[in-house]
Amino acid sequence: MTEKILFVDDEPNILSGLRRQLRGAFEIDTANNGQEALDLIARSEPFAVIVSDFRMPEMDGIQFLSNARAVSPDSVRILLTGHADLGNAIDAVNNGAIFRFLTKPCPPAVLIEALQAGFEQYRLVIAERELLEKTLSKTVNLLTDILSLANPTAFGRAVRARRIVGELVANLKLPNSWQFTLAAMLSQVGCVALPASLLEKFAGNLPHSREEENLFTSHPMIAYKLLVSIPRLDQIAEMVKDQNRLYSAFAGAPAGKRQVIERGAQLLKVALDYDQAVQNGCSHADAVMEMQSKTDVYNPEMLTALSLKKITPEAWTMRVINVSALEQGMVLNDDVHTLDGKLLFSKGMEITPALLEHLVLMSQTTGVVEPLRVLVRSANPEH
Repeated sequence: MTEKILFVDDEPNILSGLRRQLRGAFEIDTANNGQEALDLIARSEPFAVIVSDFRMPEMDGIQFLSNARAVSPDSVRILLTGHADLGNAIDAVNNGAIFRFLTKPCPPAVLIEALQAGFEQYRLVIAERELLEKTLSKTVNLLTDILSLANPTAFGRAVRARRIVGELVANLKLPNSWQFTLAAMLSQVGCVALPASLLEKFAGNLPHSREEENLFTSHPMIAYKLLVSIPRLDQIAEMVKDQNRLYSAFAGAPAGKRQVIERGAQLLKVALDYDQAVQNGCSHADAVMEMQSKTDVYNPEMLTALSLKKITPEAWTMRVINVSALEQGMVLNDDVHTLDGKLLFSKGMEITPALLEHLVLMSQTTGVVEPLRVLVRSANPEH
């Protein structure tokens, strides 16, 4: 992907001059005002560096760059102005929206140096995000693979929750979706401390005692204690801890990290309760309608996203195969049992390398009830 710069200035002559000055050195797009620039950011690949004039009508440079930060958080932002106002510079830096503050007329060498520094900062940000998304995801995959072997019922619920949260995040167009899908996959990790019989009872909506309910509802806190000490998982641990919290219990309008945490917890509440309803035999429409009647329980914006289309993937076909024909990425369409009746894996679980290896081993030793019904992604999915 080509690294590009966006220059924003209400004076066309200045933009033309910048194009001439930097021709051949950088790939440049331009906009004449803040709103035009925001529209361009929304429909383009991310800009590595965004440079804005300060004095512009309707939306000044600080306001624009703050708005740009919300829709393109990885882009590096530079404020370029002919008004050397130290107060504006301090405000811009304190708001966390500005990487550099330059004055006009800016010598070409100074501008080029600032742009190069901006590109370097952008690359560092992208590398950090890739570390989080890839390296951390692999660590989480290890944890969830362990959960899949220790407690297939809990793992199945986590896999289904991840799929639902992924759909919700896409419908809501939320940034940094990886945090929310990881939280979904880790939402059931605390269940490793609970008896499998208890989880199966709740999964099947069977009668249970108050003591059993108290034990079951403790699993988010157990997960929190396991996850919070892992570097970079502190926010996700908070989401998991609050997964059963009612929407009405989130007071005020949080900002920053707190906003991300609360949004993640609310996504988990919607996804997990929707999944439970569907697993108990409720249709998609009825589940959504029932949830929408509980205005204090669920985030209404997320319920609207949930109602946009059926979460269960429609671009899948069902196949009936033996364990030897299983492939990574397939999804179980039935519970899998050993020949002596023990539950191995639950319906809805995606075939991972660890799960596939375990199934093959069990089929060769204890024996597995075959054939299996699985869902396979269609070659031409419909959206």
